[in-house]
Amino acid sequence: MAPGDWMRVAPAAGGLERIEAYFAGHAFDPHRHDTYAIGITLAGLQSFGYRGSRADSRAGNLIVIHPDEVHDGRAGAEAGFRYRMAYVEPRLIRAALGRSARSLPFVRQPVSTDPRLARALRLALADLERPLEELEADRFVLLLADALLALDPSSAGRPLPPGCGAAVDRARQFLDAHHDRAVGSKELEAITSLDRFALARHFRARLGTSPYRYLVMRRLDRARSLLRAGHSLVDAALACGFADQSHLTRQFRSAYGLTPGRWRAMHVEAPAAARRRGR
Repeated sequence: MAPGDWMRVAPAAGGLERIEAYFAGHAFDPHRHDTYAIGITLAGLQSFGYRGSRADSRAGNLIVIHPDEVHDGRAGAEAGFRYRMAYVEPRLIRAALGRSARSLPFVRQPVSTDPRLARALRLALADLERPLEELEADRFVLLLADALLALDPSSAGRPLPPGCGAAVDRARQFLDAHHDRAVGSKELEAITSLDRFALARHFRARLGTSPYRYLVMRRLDRARSLLRAGHSLVDAALACGFADQSHLTRQFRSAYGLTPGRWRAMHVEAPAAARRRGR
């Protein structure tokens, strides 16, 4: 971790995480998460690899990264970069789109200046000091879903049959409730009435990832909460269904692009002097 790197996390909201961070150089190794990552570069040059190409986001540019897409992150200039990001669970976008879309929108260009997207982000990212009110969060998700659909009109159309959507929701709820243990395919088949392969296809279409990946990410969500509360890596690993500390570390790095230790060390309030310098 370079001297001066920091990250702060806004008060949590259901299915929505907001952060602000500064990096002087290397930020993240290649990784992927199961949420949309939608944000804005505040200062410097934010560079990242995405879908086989390098992308560069300058101050004022917007960033859209689709769930389960591998990407990394680094400063593209000596001054480093500062940004704010919202991580939005695909289920919220899916619910906001209702019957106006048959699949999750996929925005092919990861750097944007779209005014609809900017309007949505201003609502969510203008103030990270306070939690979003429930109706405020709902408005953000709806504005964001509409902006993403406008950027990918190919996702519009008839959605999955209602029965398939309900089956995916039952599987998701079961995984939420049992993330601290191994979940078998037969268990999900029993509660969804879909075979494991049909469920996997419908799960990805609706939530942007596989059932197993979703399960791992819920374990990591819980692990992050425990680490922020001061628990050791060993205790967090065992409490969240990982085999041991090294298993947690591998999965953590795969999901977030950095080790649990580095992630925890960065979670400090941004120094006021650094903010005045625009970092």
